[in-house]
Amino acid sequence: MTVLDAPIDVRADFPGLFDADGKPWHYLDTAATAQKPRQVIDVVTRALGTDYATVHRGVYSRSADMTLAYEAARRAVARFVGGEESEIVFVRGATEAINLVANSWGAANLKAGDRILLSTLEHHSNIVPWQLIAERVGAEIDVVPLTSDGRIDLDAMAAMITEQHKLVALAHVSNVLGSTLDARRAAGIAHNVGAKILIDGCQAVPRMAVDVKALDCDFYVFSGHKIYGPTGIGALWARGEILDAMPPWHGGGSMIDRVTFAKTTYAPAPTRFEAGTPAIVEAIGLAAAIDYVTAIGMDRIAAHEGALVKAARDILSGVNSVRLLGPDDSNGIVSFAMEGVHPHDIGTILDESGVAIRAGHHCAQPLMEALGVPATARASFGIYSDESDIAALARGMERVRKIFAND
Repeated sequence: MTVLDAPIDVRADFPGLFDADGKPWHYLDTAATAQKPRQVIDVVTRALGTDYATVHRGVYSRSADMTLAYEAARRAVARFVGGEESEIVFVRGATEAINLVANSWGAANLKAGDRILLSTLEHHSNIVPWQLIAERVGAEIDVVPLTSDGRIDLDAMAAMITEQHKLVALAHVSNVLGSTLDARRAAGIAHNVGAKILIDGCQAVPRMAVDVKALDCDFYVFSGHKIYGPTGIGALWARGEILDAMPPWHGGGSMIDRVTFAKTTYAPAPTRFEAGTPAIVEAIGLAAAIDYVTAIGMDRIAAHEGALVKAARDILSGVNSVRLLGPDDSNGIVSFAMEGVHPHDIGTILDESGVAIRAGHHCAQPLMEALGVPATARASFGIYSDESDIAALARGMERVRKIFAND
């Protein structure tokens, strides 16, 4: 089987792709969380050990060095998404970033009668925070439908958006369908009525080059563990003038200018949004992950995963009773359903064959309802995925077919 013209050969960098006996494991759940390369593991280990100290507080040299490394990580994130260092807030992940925007910008700017625009395919993390703030202030939520091939319908968005809409929040790449949003067009539609737009980039930043200024969005969020970095770290990018005007959400150490019992004044952004001791090691690990993918090249990664998606869709389309979901050019993700077979059964049988996929609603229950299924099976690829994974998926699905005899 030859599916890759110019494969990326990095499997040896990822210890998590092998079991205790050194046998290869076919990990096709990168959309949930990515395995970590040794280069990131080594940086994190050193940061937890010989380099470890707190940041922004100590006057001793190791603390100063760790502070430099932590702020260098912020610059690395800014360069990676095309923003400025002062526009990057470190958070625990995209979920916290969206909650931060909802509870800071949203609480300060949304009021009764305002409207929020989401889409049918959003992850729960880009639905629930907006529901919570809407209930608090009396705003309403509208939902953009999808095209027949599972993309956010921007023609429908343009037709339904009004000047009452103050915030639009959309996924750059669907975590279920792999469909990619024309984020620049979506931003233009939002800005035409004076609305701000937040883009959930969790599935985009590991798979494609992102430039927030070129996208013309107002907020962009992503999680580090999706891009081969540690858990517990992510980033919010926001336009500088918007971030500067946002009130703090969490209170505590570091985010202050001066505290008295009469009044507290706050540090400028982004420090104002980073209360308490930060995720020092995790931020440094995220920077190492960004260095790793940047060295490979985002365009090369996109082409690599695109070839794997095509091969997987070709194989699955030949399995009787399989329904492929999403567009043919889905971005690193292939979701499917098999008539008469629950996705959990598919996942269990594939696991017995050494293949790991995701089975369930993928934190996108409204999308499942729109698709008319309770759940889907999902294979998702990363930079370490290769032809052996496609072959293993094909063998596993043949076993599923034989067990359930869907001929």
